[in-house]
This record gives sequence, structure tokens and C-alpha cells, in this order.
Amino acid sequence: MTTLPPFLLYFLAAAALPLLPRGTSRAAVSLLAPLAALALTASLPYGTHTTATLFGQPLILLRLDPLAWTFSLIFSIAAVLGLLFAWRIRDLAQQIAALVYMGAALGAIHAGDLLTLFCLWEATAFASVFLIWARRTQGAYATGMRYLLIQVFSGLLLLAGALLHINNGGDAAFTAFPQMTTAAWLILIAFGIKSAFPLLGDWLQDAYPAATPTGAVILSAFTTKLAVYALIRGFPGFEPLIYIGAAMALYPVFYAIVENDLRRVLAFSLNNQLGFIVVGVGIGTPLALNGATAHAVCHILYKGLLFMTMGAVIARAGSAKATDLRGRALYRAMPLTLLFCLVGAASISAFPLFSGFVSKSLLLAAVDKEGYALVWLILLFASAGVFLTDGIKIPYRAFFAGDAAINELGQKGWVGGQKEGGAWGGLPPKSKANIWQIWRLEGETPANMLLAMGLAALLCIGIGVAPATLFAVLPYDALYQPYTAAHILFQLQLLAFTALAFMLLLRANRIHPETPTLHLRPDHLYRRLLPALLTRLEATATPLFDTLATLTRHRATALLRAAGIWSSHDRATDIMLAWVGLLLAAVLSLAYLLG
Repeated sequence: MTTLPPFLLYFLAAAALPLLPRGTSRAAVSLLAPLAALALTASLPYGTHTTATLFGQPLILLRLDPLAWTFSLIFSIAAVLGLLFAWRIRDLAQQIAALVYMGAALGAIHAGDLLTLFCLWEATAFASVFLIWARRTQGAYATGMRYLLIQVFSGLLLLAGALLHINNGGDAAFTAFPQMTTAAWLILIAFGIKSAFPLLGDWLQDAYPAATPTGAVILSAFTTKLAVYALIRGFPGFEPLIYIGAAMALYPVFYAIVENDLRRVLAFSLNNQLGFIVVGVGIGTPLALNGATAHAVCHILYKGLLFMTMGAVIARAGSAKATDLRGRALYRAMPLTLLFCLVGAASISAFPLFSGFVSKSLLLAAVDKEGYALVWLILLFASAGVFLTDGIKIPYRAFFAGDAAINELGQKGWVGGQKEGGAWGGLPPKSKANIWQIWRLEGETPANMLLAMGLAALLCIGIGVAPATLFAVLPYDALYQPYTAAHILFQLQLLAFTALAFMLLLRANRIHPETPTLHLRPDHLYRRLLPALLTRLEATATPLFDTLATLTRHRATALLRAAGIWSSHDRATDIMLAWVGLLLAAVLSLAYLLG
């Protein structure tokens, strides 16, 4: 039986948006798309439902199994939360791009073959870049171009690997690769680029902070999570992924500690959390794969929540940079946003009774069970690091970093992205009555944003309090109890000592304020050094190539004159004939050698 693939509902909604009047109707239709797609997916039994044929190659457009269902569910929830957060957006291009991007990501989850996966893989790249370009700045355009090139290159590697795999007699169905052939390595690198592997993933820390506030929320949920889904599907138990994941979990922490842009801090910690997931994929046991899947689910929720709170900060303060927020005491004006930020911070820090505690427990238990002691210690250090950056630094720098200059916003004329004349302008500083007036006039964060953040926070707490709700949708059979006395005590000790170290360093003035500086990352090896090297090689090689070309042309001229086919009265024709003769000779020689 042929069933309409759920992702097409997103595409149909995107096509309908230009026909609708600007305003609430477009937002409502956008929000209905993921709800309808989720209802359709939930009504289907496991199995293959929709197939097609392209150039004689069978395609599987809709395959549903426990792994695909888990990611379909969380992608649908993320789409609802993201579109609810973006309810007030009136940018048609951004609305269409969001729907196409979400639909393509869902379609890739349901893809049962490598060619369908490639088509939707590339669709996510082309659609998501508009969420970056929607900022409409020169920097966003340049960052978006780099993001697009890297994502398209990832897709081309996927296509090359798929075609090579099929040409070598492999099945086009997207399943686990039994052995690491050349085709499998190409596909793994494609997945690794999108998963932000070390040396391949520095696009992430540039692209997400460059997007619009709503675009960053949506980007954080789909691109890398689609990639880790593909890793779980294609490379479970591939041991090198354990060490790749450990490196991913470790090195972004050091950048996040000194980073000034708080959304970039979140991007670094996103990379850190992906490392935990990749470790679980590399271990490959049912417990580890459940842990990887559960952590992907929880990470979508709490990371999306944190990006929402920073988006709300940008909407009210005009910036999410620590240097710009210093002294503004936003906790007084945005108490609900602060509360939701603390829920997200507690979740990513793995506090008991929050979602991150449940999923991270699964992963660490799987690592410990398989005896990877060094990897376990690295993940433990990375857990403490992410508590320091996301659990402490994000709320502290965004909301509590001093309150002596609350009237600074009115003096600078920038609050809520508005120039002078906004609700904060002209109010006398620092009286409680005036702070209440500011909060009342500004209305905190808009209601739709608060609702989206509130729902995400409830899910983070709900999973933490009742982990059985998450375990019920995990794809593999592996029983685990995260709430044991030993584990709770150990985690609380880790968090307490990390917080104590932060407070002592802060009191001793050893934590220096962030500054708007450039931090060199591994991608500078090819973004700066490689172009310089190529320029030097070009300058050296050009004279050599010119000399060889001149010698070759003279030799070819002599041969053609000897053969009696040189026509000296038409030099352009003579040169063309010379090159044709050389190319023909080269082709014949190559055919002889390979024959």
C-alpha cells in the first residue's frame, strides 16, 4: 500500500504560505504541518509503506521502524516548539525555509535507501541556509555561503559513496554497513561533517550564532541530529567512533569557557554533547545505542530551550554577547525567561530530576560496562565542563552579571531591538518601582516565546521525573535504572565541586570577564594557511607551467609541419589543431595503457 510520506505535508504547507494573508494564518498553517505529519506517522505500523523507481533503481520513501519512530517523534515535537517560538515572525522566506528544512529532515529519517537519503540530505542544506541569510547582514551572508558549501560537500560525499556502494554490488537500502569499504568511508565522512567531527565541524560554531534568533532554535534541533541518526543507522559498533566522540566531548569545552558570544557558547556545548552521542554509537551495544538515542532526544529539548532563552535575550536586549549584557541585570526584567534558562541549564548539566541526568546516565553506564575507563574519565571531565559553561556561565552572564547599570539600556537607546523611545528609555535608574514599571511595560518575553519555552521546560522536567516515558519510545531492548543512590550521590558531588571551584575562582578574581576577541580554531588550518599555501604554490608553478606549455606547443608545431597539416596563415587554427592532436595522443596513450 502506498502512503503519503509525512514530510510532504511540510512541503505542501510551505507551498501554501505565499497564498495566505500575512499574519496569524501563515503561522497557524505552519504549526499544523508538524502536528498533521506526527498524526500520520503515528497511525502507520512498522514496515515499508511508500516506494518509487528512479532510472531503474528502487527507492524507499517511507520506512518506519523503532529507531525512525523515535526520531520522528522528537523531530515533530521540536518542529512544534520551534514554530511556536517563531509565531510572530512575518518573514515569508524564513517561514518557508523552516518548513522545507524540517520536512526534509523528517523525510531523511524515513528514507529507506541511500539515494533518497541523499536527496533529502541536500534539501536540508539548501533550505536551512536561508535561516542564516535571514539576518540580512554581510557577515550572515558570508557565514551562510560557507555553511552551504560544507553541507553540499557532505552530500556529494554521500552520493559518491552511495553510487560506489551500489556499483560494487551493494544494496541501496540504508542499513548498517557490514564492512568498511571505500564507499563506507566516504559515507562516514559525509555523516561526520554533518555531525561536526573534530577538524570537520567548525562550521557549527559560526553558523548557529549567525542565524536569526528563531533560526538558531530550529537549526539546533535538526542538522546534527539527522547526522547522528544516520550514524546510529549506518555505523553502530564502529569502534573508532568512540575516540572521535571523546575528542568531540572534550575540546569544545575550552573554547566555550572563554567565548564572549553566549549563543556561540551554546554551539560549542552542542558539539560537546554530540560527542557523548557519538561515543554511544561507537560502543554499539543495545544499552549504548539507547543512550545515544535518548541523549539525542533530550539534547534537542534542552538545547532548543537554551537557544530560545538566548533568542529572548536578543529580542529584549539587542545582543547575546556577555560584554554587551554586563551590568544589565536582566533577571529583574525577565524572571520567567530566567526560570526557563535555569531548567535548560540544569538539564544539560545532568542534575537529578532533569532530562540530561537520565540520558547521560545511560551513556556513562554503557561506557563503564564495556570497560573504556579513559573514555569514561574524559566524558566525566566534559560533563563538569558543560556544567561550568552552560549550567553556570550562560545564566550568570546573561542575567546576573551585575545590576549597576540597568539604566544603561535607556542611555544607549537599545532595548528589545528598538532605538531610543522604547519602554526602557528615559526611566530613572535602580529603583524597585521603576524596575517593576520596566517589566510591566515590556511585558517580559512575548507570550508565544514563553509558551514554547514553558513546554520545552516541562518536557525536560517530565523526562527527568518519569524516565519511563522516554524509555518507552527507545528503539532497543535494554533495561536500566538511572536513579540509584550511588549514581545520584556521585553526580551531586561532581556538580557541587564544579560549582565550588567556580565560586572560589570568581571570588579570587581568577575568572576574567569575556572580551570580544577572535579565538583560533582548527578550521583556520584550511581557511587561512591553505589559501596562503596555494597562492605561494601558484606563484612558483606558473612560470614552470608557462615554460612547459611553450615547449609543448613548439614540439607539436614541428610534428604537424612534418605531417604536412600545418597552416601557417591562420595561427589560431594552427594552435587549436596542435592542442587537439596532443589531447588525442594523450587519450590514445591512456587507453593503450589501461587496455
